[in-house]
Amino acid sequence: MPLTKDFKTTVMARARHDKAFCNAMLTEAINEFLTGDADLGKAILRDYINATISFEILSTMLNKNPKSLMRMLGSHGNPTSKSLFEMLHAIQKIKKMKLNVSLK
Repeated sequence: MPLTKDFKTTVMARARHDKAFCNAMLTEAINEFLTGDADLGKAILRDYINATISFEILSTMLNKNPKSLMRMLGSHGNPTSKSLFEMLHAIQKIKKMKLNVSLK
């Protein structure tokens, strides 16, 4: 079921003003990938990028077309692991953060 425009607008507005919410979005996207739900991981990562850094900035760092990156994270997209990890690496550089994995 596609998200409504109002829902996406609400998520984007909150992400612009709430760093903890942004961090939770990125964490949840990565957790979904790690638990095997690539479709949900792609959707959350796409919303995170739209709400924080934009595909234009990400595409400049990766030297790729922004529409290509958007398609990779779309419902029918199939990013390679290399492309996905390049995106995560670029996000870390842009946001000046370091992602860590912990075992529980």
